[in-house]
Amino acid sequence: MIRQLDSEIWVIDHADFELGPGIRIGTRTTVIRLTDGGLWVHSPGPLTEDLIQEINRLGPVRFLVAPNTFHHLFVSENCTAWPSAKLYVAPGLSEKRKDLSGTLELGTDPDPGWSAEVDQCLIEGSPRLGEVVFRHGASRTLILTDWVFNVGRPDSLGARFFFTLTGVLGGVSVSRLIRFLTRDKAAARRSFERVLQWDFNRIVMAHGDVLEQGGPSCLRGALSRIGMTSD
Repeated sequence: MIRQLDSEIWVIDHADFELGPGIRIGTRTTVIRLTDGGLWVHSPGPLTEDLIQEINRLGPVRFLVAPNTFHHLFVSENCTAWPSAKLYVAPGLSEKRKDLSGTLELGTDPDPGWSAEVDQCLIEGSPRLGEVVFRHGASRTLILTDWVFNVGRPDSLGARFFFTLTGVLGGVSVSRLIRFLTRDKAAARRSFERVLQWDFNRIVMAHGDVLEQGGPSCLRGALSRIGMTSD
């Protein structure tokens, strides 16, 4: 169930996740093992007892990260599975999920527990999404959630319809929904200019295929097509 991408980084593909009846778009969790042996879990997904055991074999879960205001559906069950983990949430999510207790808000500065290994950047200009993106330095991996999709051939008619409607079918691209939610394009552009200065090759996103190489040029191309780069 867990697939290793590189040294100390794994993904969990939740292929059966449905946005609605018949709209199986899938989602993805990323797990990083920090140098102290603890785990950093990005976009926590649905759990089974077998999956909990697999994750526990990698190490103790120290951090749970809900990276935007959309990816929170499975946070509670992950908090129950790992009650001692710190829960970090995107700006605005605490207001949306008042049932979550003890939350810490993500921002520009990472927690000292991961700051030496994982960079982060709040993408400004889209407060209703509030997405924070990350980079795992050791594996040169950029971790996005909903800002960029990489959809090839969906295996269901509902998913194909959804991805076509949102304009993300056929490669690395930004959805129409994210474009609609971005009210300050200049602020978002400045945020991504910072991200594009990071050293990365691979891109992991929540929906679609992991992009194993050529990440900077593909990200720049996707942003350029919607007027989100300065060149």
